[in-house]
Amino acid sequence: MRKKVDERIRTLIENGVKLRHRSMFFIVGDRSRDQIANLNMMLRHASLKSRRSILWCYRDKLEISSHKQKQKKQVKKMMARGLLDQELADHYTLFLATEDITYCLYKDSERILGNTFSMCILQDFEALTPNILARTIETVEGGGLILLLLRSLSSLTSLYTMVMDVHERFRTESHTEAAPRFNERFLLSIASCKACVVMDDELNILPISSHICNIQPVSASEDSEGLSERERELKDLKEQLRDTPPMGQLVGKCCTMDQATAVISFLDAIFDKTLRRTVALLANRGRGKSAALGLSVAGAVAAGYSNIFVTAPSPENLKTLFEFICKGINALDYKEHLHYDVVKSNDPEMKKATIQINVYKQHRQTIQYIRPQEHAKLSQVELLVIDEAAAIPLPIVRSMLGPYLVFLSSTVNGYEGTGRSLSLKLIEQLESQSKVSIHSGNGSNPGRSFKKIELNESIRYAPGDTIESWLNGLLCLDVANSVPNITRLPDPNKCDLYYVNRDTLFSYHKESEIFLQRMMALYVASHYKNSPNDLQLMADAPAHHLFVLLGPVDETKNQLPDILCVIQVCLEGQISRKSAMKSLSEGRSPSGDQIPWKFCEQFQDEVFPTLSGARIVRIAVHPMALRSKYGSAAVDILRRYYQGQITHLEEDDGQVPEESPIKDTEAAKKASLLEETIEPKKALPPLLVHLGKRPPERLHYLGVSFGLTLHLFKFWNKHQFYPFYVGHIPSPVTGEHTCMMLNPINNDDIEVAGSSQCGFLEPFYLDFRQRFRRLLGSCFRNLSYLLAMSVLGSKTDCKPGLSEDTAGVSKLGEDLLTSYDLKRLEAYTHNLVDFHMILDLVPILAHQYFQEKIPVMLSAVQGSILLYMGLQNKDVTSIKDELGLEREQILSAFFKVMKKLYGHLQKVASKEMDASLPRLKEIDFTPLTKSLDDDLNEAAQEVTKQMRARNEGLLDPELLQQYAINDVDDEFGKALKKGGNVSASGLVSIKSNKTLSDSKHWKKHKESASSSKRKVKHGDKSSSKKRKS
Repeated sequence: MRKKVDERIRTLIENGVKLRHRSMFFIVGDRSRDQIANLNMMLRHASLKSRRSILWCYRDKLEISSHKQKQKKQVKKMMARGLLDQELADHYTLFLATEDITYCLYKDSERILGNTFSMCILQDFEALTPNILARTIETVEGGGLILLLLRSLSSLTSLYTMVMDVHERFRTESHTEAAPRFNERFLLSIASCKACVVMDDELNILPISSHICNIQPVSASEDSEGLSERERELKDLKEQLRDTPPMGQLVGKCCTMDQATAVISFLDAIFDKTLRRTVALLANRGRGKSAALGLSVAGAVAAGYSNIFVTAPSPENLKTLFEFICKGINALDYKEHLHYDVVKSNDPEMKKATIQINVYKQHRQTIQYIRPQEHAKLSQVELLVIDEAAAIPLPIVRSMLGPYLVFLSSTVNGYEGTGRSLSLKLIEQLESQSKVSIHSGNGSNPGRSFKKIELNESIRYAPGDTIESWLNGLLCLDVANSVPNITRLPDPNKCDLYYVNRDTLFSYHKESEIFLQRMMALYVASHYKNSPNDLQLMADAPAHHLFVLLGPVDETKNQLPDILCVIQVCLEGQISRKSAMKSLSEGRSPSGDQIPWKFCEQFQDEVFPTLSGARIVRIAVHPMALRSKYGSAAVDILRRYYQGQITHLEEDDGQVPEESPIKDTEAAKKASLLEETIEPKKALPPLLVHLGKRPPERLHYLGVSFGLTLHLFKFWNKHQFYPFYVGHIPSPVTGEHTCMMLNPINNDDIEVAGSSQCGFLEPFYLDFRQRFRRLLGSCFRNLSYLLAMSVLGSKTDCKPGLSEDTAGVSKLGEDLLTSYDLKRLEAYTHNLVDFHMILDLVPILAHQYFQEKIPVMLSAVQGSILLYMGLQNKDVTSIKDELGLEREQILSAFFKVMKKLYGHLQKVASKEMDASLPRLKEIDFTPLTKSLDDDLNEAAQEVTKQMRARNEGLLDPELLQQYAINDVDDEFGKALKKGGNVSASGLVSIKSNKTLSDSKHWKKHKESASSSKRKVKHGDKSSSKKRKS
């Protein structure tokens, strides 16, 4: 059935073609696909282009396949099932067959950057993210169409509760309900976009697009050749420079007048060949910055520059730059493989990106890509090109500037990760230095000259494009002018921290939009990496909360207060112990809850994830209030708030009020699509809530994760945050290691032994310090001395005698250092051997010193040399480059360090030696209680008693009876009468008459007598011992 199309739709398309502006159609309905061919036919009639390219993006599956043969089969099946009538089928299949359609998955949308299409079709609305939305819409040329296809809805407000695919990444175990606030703001913004029409699948315009009712055809301001004023100027410029090589050939490749002017400015700086000069190119996305830089580098090749280096956050960002370098040198009559070669990377992570161009037509010339962290290789450079400088940390960009020509390009407002820190800090500094050098007129030592170029004209569409303004407002891309100037900076101690209600912030009210734009402007001004997806994270993530620091509010003035600082917090933890143990056993960490899972992984601890905490995701300070302690004030108030130290102004039941989920109203449910009106909500809570009116969540810790730099580490360490993790692999973009720090919050749920400031983190912090010290020689070898010392938490000003651990030093001497090691160390301190003789001892001594087991006092230079040589294993040449000292100075300081360490070791060793020598036993000269005469008399009496007892035993008759002679027969007399038988000795032998029983009796008597004698002797000994005591 044929139906007449609303003329307002045709008028919108024709006006876009005439003005080179884009138009957008939001089609609701299951048959929205059938209207694509109709809208394409209207665009074909309005445009003079015979063939157009179309981009079709989807999540994972097309309703009708892109394969030709499969298309025919699917169309036949749909016709047989009654889902597609014959007329529509013919029209639709003709559209698919005749048009140049590029199909792209949403996850592969990065590969379409740099391409231009006449129409963009976006299906599967649930899979859209702000990044994808901006990336795809910006590929559409002026006069093109953007089609968003949405399935049938009973009401447009159903988008307020639609679950998006990205919400799956926002959910955690303790926070499962995501509120699609971004969808609400997206729908309300469409209602205010003059170039957008919302209609059903029969092309009926819905009431939300009532602004199109009065649309009128427009006439384009073109000359007889169909050129606008700016296009005429560009054509005239190309005609003037046609005979001026190489400028004429390169300007001929430019698409806008702004781009041509930028190329001319770059070429002037190239042919001037003045060292210490910087040219900066600033523009929004889609203005042709990379193309202008590529054409300018081609001009540098023609000018004879030999060493040209280009750098960017990733070599993939240089695809357009190298493409236009080749186009530029081809325009200068250079032939590939004859005059130059293109070298592509073999690294799979770089995806075969171009990294080098070797030119050898005149002489050897090289255009080489280097990483931003490799700026030390820029010794022989003549021209340095830095593309997307806003995505590179500011200290690295500043370190790249040297005595050579530098070209900078920066995306001020875009969607690939931008920041204004470059334009706010570095460019302002270069401008001021350039002005000072010009006014001073110092010819002997001139400063660095600087020139800034800005591009305003878009390559793909004409200025004033409505879709561009709508997209910038929706995604907060153009927030450069949203930061108002602060006339007076209040005292940080008088400022208060307020909680921001996200339902009101994303309600699309006028005041809420202004406040949101200001908050995002602070993000962009403070961080070098931002993306539109951050906006959806702020709006929809259930665990995220926003706080702002405001000065004293004057309620008499009806205006929004100045935002001094913004803090974004993410609640984490409260993970079940079962989930933690499962994660440890499987060796993987789920998405979300960044700090609990990393802590669980590092220490294999399943208890910590069960605690509740908050991670500070971002903290951004007003660019006019930097270094004014507002960030510190905001962090201190936030800590006191979660510690329960802020007095509540209202009585509450202890429950934390949650932001109410958005629900459909009853009126919206009853109204149909053709009758429904969409307006911002009216019954909303206050935008800002004082912390005294909102009870805090019960937390055990505050955490933060950031790229490790000295400035940031000192900031968080000042607020009593302690590190527990430093990533081993630095970021390929920034070259910084990821650092995570924690601040324990006093809570009755955790028992803490002792009174350490670290609280329950003390054993984990000590373990981290030990692991970090061990890894300084490998993963963290390139960290600076100050940063490494700050992370270690060690001091070099230990005073001797205050914390001496002789047991630890004794163990050092026994287990780690032998007597030969000490002799070598002594020989070095006496200048008898070279320092190479003790290099093996330096790591041992350094580890003990930085564990504060050797309490000696070292200066900053001495401590840095000990850390470099002992922990980071660097040689004298490397230390010379990093400290800027001469070799003799380094060795002199190293000698003093070794002398102090050996002196302390020798002192402790001498004490141990004195303690180990043999010593005489001390005699106690106590006075006696008796006099000498009394003592002698008592001893004499005891001796007398002993002598009497001994004599009595000898004169016992019974004892002597054994020797008696039984002379019954007078044998003795007979022997005497015989005088001749007496021997010379006087002995006389006679025969005994004793019996055997008599001898046994006397033998027993003798034994008993001897035993009594022994008893007497034993008694004598015991009495003598008593006297001695």
